[in-house]
Amino acid sequence: MPLSPMSAPAKPSLLQVLSSPRVWLLITLGFSSGLPLLLVGGTLALWMKNEGLNIKTITAFGLVAMPYSLKFIWAPLLDRYALPFLGRRRGWMLLSQLGLMGAIAAMSFVDPKQSPMTLAGIATLVAFLSASQDVVSDAWRTDILSEAERGFGVANFVTGYRLGILASSPIALTLSDTIGWQRTYWVMAALMMVGVVATLLAPEPEGRAPRNLRDAVVLPFTDYFKRNGAVAVLVFLMLYKLGEAFAGPAIVNPFFSELGFTNTEIGWISKVPSLIASIAGGLLGGLLMVKLGMRKSLYIFGALQALTNLTYLVLALVGKNYAVLATAISIDNMCGGMATTALGAYMMALCNKRFSATQFALLSALSNLGGRSLAAGAGFFIEWFGWSTYFCFTVALAAPALVLLAFLRQDAALAPTEEPALATAGPAPEGTPATAVAR
Repeated sequence: MPLSPMSAPAKPSLLQVLSSPRVWLLITLGFSSGLPLLLVGGTLALWMKNEGLNIKTITAFGLVAMPYSLKFIWAPLLDRYALPFLGRRRGWMLLSQLGLMGAIAAMSFVDPKQSPMTLAGIATLVAFLSASQDVVSDAWRTDILSEAERGFGVANFVTGYRLGILASSPIALTLSDTIGWQRTYWVMAALMMVGVVATLLAPEPEGRAPRNLRDAVVLPFTDYFKRNGAVAVLVFLMLYKLGEAFAGPAIVNPFFSELGFTNTEIGWISKVPSLIASIAGGLLGGLLMVKLGMRKSLYIFGALQALTNLTYLVLALVGKNYAVLATAISIDNMCGGMATTALGAYMMALCNKRFSATQFALLSALSNLGGRSLAAGAGFFIEWFGWSTYFCFTVALAAPALVLLAFLRQDAALAPTEEPALATAGPAPEGTPATAVAR
């Protein structure tokens, strides 16, 4: 039986926040959101490498993650319509989670070498269902948490998200060395039950859906694009993490394998430090932003996340070395976490709170679009020039975003601080927290 919704008092104590069941449910919902991400990314890339596929095919599979960058297209529909069970939020969450269980299990029955296109199709379906789950879970936590619960609730969601990544990367890679890839994906499919149980226990938020498709679809977009500098800011968002995308797990995992690291070593030596470092980097970035401000943080953290790709150049030069691998991964992910924090805060400043669910889905999706699409051809560059030159190239990819940032006005595309009431709209559409940008 679902937990009943709770009404937070005006000034709740820390104990009252900690005793709220819904903030703890966010750990399990975060786990369910984080689990599928690498099953169609870095973990899948290593499976394909083990099966003997070339680097061009492996990097081209980066396109299966495109639904994460396009989720803003169907996000308004999930906001507008409700399924005939469990309510508007929980119904879509449950449907996407059950679909993920089936689709992840289906991947296990496909031979990557014999049927790469079939595997690509199923992996794309996994990405679509996972992106849909992200949209609805973001809306659920925005709707259900009181103002006092948001900080702790978001922290719990991120913790669960990182645990999901832990399960689908180091744990999955270790399992692949012992029980094989097919059974590993069965286990990953079964772990989606964590999210199913959480959804059944979760309370359904109060609130009405947007009154019509115009409110749900048109207004969020017209509100954003009527602002000065709106298009230039979108270009900046697409470029900002381009260098990091070209050194993502789907590319560096095969690189680690070529150096002679086993799946278990890649899973534990690389992934555990990366999770710890990214969490630490996010917290450090948030603290530094108070002192530096938005613009300086975007500059400094953006430059750092690019320069840290040179640590992989060092690894390419020295070869298989556990200490260098752990150090490179830790530094890269700490600076990447700082940049992610700055970018997430910037995107929040761009969102009108009346339409923040759809606008944040649009901005977060487009911020990943350039990297995910262009990095699919990285294998050709690697085969032509080698890993050392390639990692130098990823550093140079940061320059366009930082140059563009210098020409953007301070107030370019920022959401207005005060908004008049909408005569045509129903209740204000739901928002989405900044942590949605880690996927």
